[in-house]
Amino acid sequence: MRRLARLWTEWTIAVHFLREGRAQTAMIMTGVAVGVAVIVFVSALIEGLQANIIERTLGTQAHIRLLPPDEINHLVPVPPGTVQLVQEDKRAQRLRSINNWQQVTATLDLLPLLTAVSPVVSGPAFARRGSAFESVALLGIDVERYQQIIPLHNYMLAGQLRVGAGDALIGKLLADDLGLRVGDKLRLETGVPSDAVVNIAGIFQLGVRELDARYVYLDLKQAQSLLNLPGGVTVIDLRVADIFTADTIAARIARLTSLKAESWIETNAQLVSALTAQSMSTIMIIVFVALSVSFGIASVLSVSVVQRTREIGILRATGATRRQILRVFLIQGAVFGLLGSVLGIAVSYALLWVFNTYGPKLFYIPVSGTLVLLSMLLATLTGVVAAAVPSRRAANLDPVVAIRYA
Repeated sequence: MRRLARLWTEWTIAVHFLREGRAQTAMIMTGVAVGVAVIVFVSALIEGLQANIIERTLGTQAHIRLLPPDEINHLVPVPPGTVQLVQEDKRAQRLRSINNWQQVTATLDLLPLLTAVSPVVSGPAFARRGSAFESVALLGIDVERYQQIIPLHNYMLAGQLRVGAGDALIGKLLADDLGLRVGDKLRLETGVPSDAVVNIAGIFQLGVRELDARYVYLDLKQAQSLLNLPGGVTVIDLRVADIFTADTIAARIARLTSLKAESWIETNAQLVSALTAQSMSTIMIIVFVALSVSFGIASVLSVSVVQRTREIGILRATGATRRQILRVFLIQGAVFGLLGSVLGIAVSYALLWVFNTYGPKLFYIPVSGTLVLLSMLLATLTGVVAAAVPSRRAANLDPVVAIRYA
C-alpha cells in the first residue's frame, strides 16, 4: 500500500508539473506526434509498397522450382599411374524428365513447409497460324494443382480456363501477334512428328510481357506428347507459407530429393536487394526521428528542472527522496512519449486514409496492429530514456542550495 501511495504521489506531482508548463508540454507532444506520425506513415507506406511488389512478382511464378540436376561429362577410365589431361566444355542440357516424379510429388505433398505442389512439363515450340509463326513456351499443367501456384482464373481476359481435349490457353500479346481470338485454331510445332492443332479456349494476361507473349498452357498429357516426354515432367513448382524462408526450404528439399532447387530469392536477386535497401532506409528514418524526439524531450525537461529548482528543493526538504524526484521526471518523459504517440498514430491514420482514398491507388497501404504497438512502445521508451539525464540532475539537487538560490 505504501508503495502504491508513493507511486500515486509521484504521478500527481509529474502531472502537476506538466499542467504548469502547458505551452512546453503542448510543443513537445506535438513534436513527438509528428515524429510518430512520420514513423508509422513511412513504415506502412514502405511495407505496403513491398507487399505490392512481391505480390506482383510472385503472382506469376512459383516460390520454388525443382529441376533435374545438370548432366555432366563422364571421363573415360584410364590405367593407374596414367596422367590424363582433359579440356572439356560444359555438356549441353537436353529436355528431360524428373526421375520418379510421381513419388517425389507424393513425398512433397506430405511436407508441412509446403502449401502447394504442381508438376509441370515445359519446353520450346513454334506457334503457327497461316504464314505467321512465333516462338512459344509450352506448359503442360494439372489445372487443379497449378491454380494453387498461380491463380490463372484471376488473369483470364476472354474465354474459359480450360485445357485438355485439344483446348489451350494463350497470352494476350501472343494472341495479338497472331491475330487469334477465342475459338480460333493454332498449330503447335515442336520438331517431332507429333505436331498438333489446338483450339483457343481462353486468353490470359499475367502482366509480364515475356510471359504474355510466349506462354501456351496445355493439358499435361498433350504437352508430354508434343515434347516427346511421355509420362514425364520437367519441373515441379512449389509454394511456401513464408516466402522469405524459400531459400532455406529450397536447400532442404534439394538435399531430400537430390534435385536442383531454385527459389524466387535466387532468381530475383535484384528485387531482393531493392527490398533490403528499402527496409534499411526505413530503419534509418526511424532511428533519426527517434533521436530528434529524444533530444526534444530532453531539452524540455532540462528547462523544466531549471524552472522548478525551488519546487524540487521544497519537495526534497519535506522528505521526498532522490528516487522519488528521479521517478517524477521519468514519468513526465513517459507521458510525453505515450500521449504524443497516441496523437501521432491518429494523425498517421488520417494521412493513410487520405492516401488510400484520394491517392494514386497504385496499391493499398494497410496498418498492422504490431506497427502501432511498436511505435507507441518506441515513443514511450524514447521519452523515458530522454528524461534520464534531466531526472538525475533534478534528483541530485541539494535542497538547501535549491531553496536559497532559486
